[in-house]
Amino acid sequence: MKASESEFRFRYALHALIYVLGFLAPWNYALHLDPSGPNAHVWGILAANMASAGLTTIGRGFDLLLVAGIACALAAAILRTWGAAYLGVPIVQDGAMHTANDASSLLQDGPFRYLRNPLYLGTLLHTLALSLLMPRSGAIFTLVAIAVLQLRLILAEEAFLSARLGAAYAAYCALVPRVIPRLRLKVAPTGRPARWPQAILGEIYMWGVALSFAVLGWRYNASLLIQCVLVAFGIALVARALVKSPEAKSPDVTT
Repeated sequence: MKASESEFRFRYALHALIYVLGFLAPWNYALHLDPSGPNAHVWGILAANMASAGLTTIGRGFDLLLVAGIACALAAAILRTWGAAYLGVPIVQDGAMHTANDASSLLQDGPFRYLRNPLYLGTLLHTLALSLLMPRSGAIFTLVAIAVLQLRLILAEEAFLSARLGAAYAAYCALVPRVIPRLRLKVAPTGRPARWPQAILGEIYMWGVALSFAVLGWRYNASLLIQCVLVAFGIALVARALVKSPEAKSPDVTT
């Protein structure tokens, strides 16, 4: 069930491929699973269904879903930036798994005190926001595919760290949940400093998407938001080139 080394190395490309397939839904040309029209995306479909069920007006439905999308996109940006600030952007973006030489370097700062995989949770929340802009079948495909990929990556990293750190990592896992945050903290911070400027630069794509939803979402134009997602992705590629290579030693934690 765990991901292979190749899957981990090309995880960003795999995420991008899944998102592209979700937006394009190429199977729909043959299967005709999705309706057509300017509002034939999850955002419009759910708003119409809410209105048909008498839960609210269609306009209010659009607003409620947009607020949910903004909340998910913003939470994703905050969570991933918070995690990257402590883990280090070069480590987050590297194609190899990392571990320090001993268990004393186990990362227990920032969001890693609340859950073991804050960056993966951030990606899942980001996916929920993007799914609002996708056709129905594309959104279902994307949510399932991303969830499966995230789980495989988590299991691969957990096996990697368990093999190298043994009891120390097992004890950390027993105190800190995998994905659902625990508000009652059970581990003490190690005092590792956060690198906020680097983290913001490394997660500029997430912030671009979140700001696009918050500022331009009120135009109710899914095509415009998709264009903003593409622009944010392009900017992120430039920013990625500015991040230095990972250091030889790195904290032990899943991303």
